[in-house]
Amino acid sequence: MIWKLLVALAIGWIGWRMWHGWGRPLPGTPTPAPTPAPTGPEADARAVLGVSAEAGPEEIRAAHRRLISSVHPDRGGSPELTRQVNAARDTLLRRSDG
Repeated sequence: MIWKLLVALAIGWIGWRMWHGWGRPLPGTPTPAPTPAPTGPEADARAVLGVSAEAGPEEIRAAHRRLISSVHPDRGGSPELTRQVNAARDTLLRRSDG
């Protein structure tokens, strides 16, 4: 008799979780506030080059070389994009060197 009750409770709980989603918290559970995205010139430079916050100088230089080869005016790119990529590299390397 007790086994039938335990099985029914387990099936009910599994059904509840499946209906409400396994990854979401149960109703009434407090959710943590999202952390704000970093802003400022360094975050903008990282977005331009497509590097993470933990990227070192070598990775920054590699990303710069990869991008500059496609946006350089000698290869049909835009002078404005070249300036943005160079400024992003300078901003991040100045931060890592100094």
